[in-house]
Amino acid sequence: MTAKRRGAQLGMLAFAVLIVMGAYAGVGLGINGKIPSGMLGYGLGLGGLMLAAYLVLAKWAPWADPLLLPLVTLVNGIGLVMIYRLEEGGIKDASASNQLMWTALGVVMFSATLLVLRDHRALQRFTYTAGFVGIVLLILPVLPVIGTEHYGARIWMNLGPFSLQPGEFAKLALVVFFAGYLVAKRDVLALAGRRLLFIDLPRARDLGPVLITWGVSIAVLVAEKDLGTSLLLFGAFIAMLYIATQRTSWVLIGILLFVGGAFLAGQVFSHVQARFDGWLHADSPEVYDAGTSYQLMQGLFSIGSGGILGTGLGQGHPGLTPFSFSDFIFDAVGEELGLTGLMAILMVYALIVERGLRTSLMARDPFSKLLAGGLSFILAWQVFIIVGGVTRLIPLTGLVTPFMSAGGSALLANWMLIALLVRMSDAARRPPPQAIQDEGLTQVMQR
Repeated sequence: MTAKRRGAQLGMLAFAVLIVMGAYAGVGLGINGKIPSGMLGYGLGLGGLMLAAYLVLAKWAPWADPLLLPLVTLVNGIGLVMIYRLEEGGIKDASASNQLMWTALGVVMFSATLLVLRDHRALQRFTYTAGFVGIVLLILPVLPVIGTEHYGARIWMNLGPFSLQPGEFAKLALVVFFAGYLVAKRDVLALAGRRLLFIDLPRARDLGPVLITWGVSIAVLVAEKDLGTSLLLFGAFIAMLYIATQRTSWVLIGILLFVGGAFLAGQVFSHVQARFDGWLHADSPEVYDAGTSYQLMQGLFSIGSGGILGTGLGQGHPGLTPFSFSDFIFDAVGEELGLTGLMAILMVYALIVERGLRTSLMARDPFSKLLAGGLSFILAWQVFIIVGGVTRLIPLTGLVTPFMSAGGSALLANWMLIALLVRMSDAARRPPPQAIQDEGLTQVMQR
């Protein structure tokens, strides 16, 4: 990256921090009528963390996409501000200082990934190891000693005083596995079998990977009651399979398997049926009074009260929605920033995904294309699943909004995801080495 582009990136990073601090001041003015006393400390903390991340990026990935870090800083900072607002509003489980600590650890993981992984193509050598690690991470919460259940889902693992969701890191390992596997098998998977109507169906013996992934997703749903992770993993594999083979038939088969699996799960498992009831009949008095759709409807009321421009930071009542600091932080933001603020945040997410997909297009080898495309897709897919859930477009799944929701596991994993995209964008944008020719030496050699 040239010095001019580095300066532009640093300027955008500073602008993102200023926007966050302006929002922080707005919360204080809205709640107490004065600028918060700790504003300088939070501002210096966030600014110092992002400056450290920028310095590591400038040193070890100088040709990386200049927009990724400022965009992530903005959404991470808005999440910090909203958690601070909820903490000031009396929500006991919301802690801005804890979220800032997790953000610091996320920046450490971001920097460590860039320092350790100098060439992302080395991950291809660990394709099956990554798959094994991903499966183990998914299984850990089911184990009787270290696994624990919270809010009806068994997705947590105890590590002393802390709790961790290993599934957040499993998605990274499994995307690496999917990329390496599909690079090796894409020619076989692209072969056509019988033609049904206008679709070339794959051969029956090539359906194995899709069926196995479908089975793993259903197993996660059964054992851990985690609809979000199962949907995320299966969707990611189908999307990467399409990128690798360019065959629409794989997507159609994936959709049919997903619909069939969802219908079966809804008939067999009561917690899945409750999610569907809360989605389809959210405004029914019986469902609402039973508490099945209470959280969803409170979130919709919150967004509705915000209108187009919102009530203003510190002026709404987002604490009326349960888990407004985690699962429903998108609704809390919608109440105080309005539909305009929500569209702006979604646009930032769209830009992050677009920069990741651009990296996929610019990559020079198939593994990098698939890995960058897969990581970009799971980020976009996760945003769609959570936003669709809290706005009643699809059933609720229990995922959190990337970089914004309170909690450590998702934040650490997503900062590592961004580090991988930064590393691949650096490799894709780096100019190829040019041969140096010495005319005098060439003439001597010719004689």
